[in-house]
Amino acid sequence: MTRDDIPTPALLLDLDRFERNLERMAAHVRRAGKRLRPHAKTHRCPEIAKRQVAAGALGVACAKLGEAEVMAGAGVRGLLITTEVVTPGGIRRLLRLAAEAPDTLVVVDNPENVADLGREAAAEGVTLGVLVDVDVGNRRTGIQSGPPAVALARAVAGQRALRFHGLQGYAGHCAHVVGWEARREASRAALAPLMETRRLCEGAGLAVDIVAGGSTGTWDIDVELPGLTELQAGSYCVMDLEYRRIGGRTGAALTDFEMALTVIATVVSVPTADRAMVDAGLKAFSTDKPFPPEPVERPGLEYAFAGDEHGRLTITDPARAPRLGERIEFFPPHCDPTVNLYDRIYALRGEKVEAVWDVAARGRSD
Repeated sequence: MTRDDIPTPALLLDLDRFERNLERMAAHVRRAGKRLRPHAKTHRCPEIAKRQVAAGALGVACAKLGEAEVMAGAGVRGLLITTEVVTPGGIRRLLRLAAEAPDTLVVVDNPENVADLGREAAAEGVTLGVLVDVDVGNRRTGIQSGPPAVALARAVAGQRALRFHGLQGYAGHCAHVVGWEARREASRAALAPLMETRRLCEGAGLAVDIVAGGSTGTWDIDVELPGLTELQAGSYCVMDLEYRRIGGRTGAALTDFEMALTVIATVVSVPTADRAMVDAGLKAFSTDKPFPPEPVERPGLEYAFAGDEHGRLTITDPARAPRLGERIEFFPPHCDPTVNLYDRIYALRGEKVEAVWDVAARGRSD
């Protein structure tokens, strides 16, 4: 199968770019003396996770329990579930997962949840690894840093079926700060309380083996912190327009990682000299950003959403007008929700489809 044989719209992965991205991040964390547990919520694809582990990652971080179940079922280990599991049914599933994959870690931010996990794990004869989730300003999940987090860590350590391994602090509000210096300043300020919490835990006699955090936007910033042990960056492996727009250390665009993910569409109508329509609309791309998909290496075209199944191309250069039936690739605004729209990823090397990978955790936000 070649690129021209793929039914559209479809999700494509440039393997050469993807593999260079994996190699670059792996080399980076090695040089920094850190570890990498990339977020699988970016791709929800066990085949990608396996390649990240083969390139040197400890395992993968999973946003939700369902995602972790899929990864474990595919043989991926070293899982960190980064959202608290609090319901009775969820805890039962978590313990089954931990029995199958004993190195699985989960986060907590509430003493009631700690007690529930400890009681149920003891009843099932399962030992569960735990990180305390610390709010570093993202205003999502996480206990307050400092003494409250230390008290929760003590509660974890006091449960015979739980093992306290350390801390998680995800500064998602810093990941897309525009401008490298501004982003560095924001991330340093956000993670300072996490570093202090580590110091307080250790001062209280609690061994802290893991301090996890970081993002693709702060990949070359957070490794400067001696107290951070591992990065959770996810989007670096495929990239998207949002991350490209935030700027890198030396330029207005973040170009340290290559744009490896595209959506391919077909021109299905050219009704006027200044307009063409493609078969990729709201169901083909993420729609959570204020900017549209971008045609790949096609100056003279501007994309706009035109409904569920259609995209409108405004032709600004008549000399570059697309032909009926022509295939055009687009960079997505946001990779994670774009991937979650597709059942499969076509992995290409040049024009040849080398593999077709299932997005096996698609929809597994349970």
